[in-house]
Amino acid sequence: MPIITKKEEGLFLLLYNRNGYVLDFTNNTFDVFTTASVGEALQTKYGLSKGKSLVTYLNEASDADRTKLLLDLFHHYEDEMEYEYNPDYEDFLWPGNSRYDEKYAKIYLRCKEIIDRLDGGTVAIAKTAETLKSKFSSEYLSKQIDLMVQMQTENPTNAIGMAKELIESCCKTILDEMGVTYSKDDDVPQLAGKTMDVLNLLPANVQPTDRGADAIKAVLGSLRAIPTKLAEIRNPFGSGHGKSASFQGLEVRHAKLAVGSSITFVDFIWNTYESSKTVK
Repeated sequence: MPIITKKEEGLFLLLYNRNGYVLDFTNNTFDVFTTASVGEALQTKYGLSKGKSLVTYLNEASDADRTKLLLDLFHHYEDEMEYEYNPDYEDFLWPGNSRYDEKYAKIYLRCKEIIDRLDGGTVAIAKTAETLKSKFSSEYLSKQIDLMVQMQTENPTNAIGMAKELIESCCKTILDEMGVTYSKDDDVPQLAGKTMDVLNLLPANVQPTDRGADAIKAVLGSLRAIPTKLAEIRNPFGSGHGKSASFQGLEVRHAKLAVGSSITFVDFIWNTYESSKTVK
């Protein structure tokens, strides 16, 4: 697992540690947050200020736990304190009074560069993407995967659109090769349903007598939902549709979720298709 180095940690502490305070946390909410993140209420544990408790824990924790807490704190900062790093943020609590802070905005951008390298299972997704590229005979599909992974950070809106399109391309390829007809009007959920059906992957294909039938049905049902939900996200947020001047796309982390879900679906579907050819 990639980690945040001790040198990089110092940069994050410049963003989080505010003269003994940590971001916008109270004593209680900080303990609740760290318990949810790493299983320990840090201020209660060390009996120090929030800032000193954080530093003490980071000096004692494993690299994995240290990195997880720093990542979780970063996402909290992005979600709850956008007014500080986004100069265009419309602050409804402080109308007419900007709380933008250039110093912290610069630190945030440097931290975000590190996060983009580590966050959201990027390394694992990239490896799976490379494996898929080696399996696809289609140059188009391979290029589509490359561009989609690249777009996660460069253009999240396009990445979300391409995540849906990768599933569409994969399903059409499998259906074509298996001689299954589909209509040009079939949307992605319909194409995915036909593909999973021909591969005996729909929950309805699982027999009650099959071992672990209920669990398998649940997993396949969740897998089946990926194309449907990606299509729903793509329509208002992804590429491919006209947007108003006030349009705001989703963030990098949402694009990574879409891309990761798409690759997970395609990897499983394609592996199942290849296995079915071997059996025949």
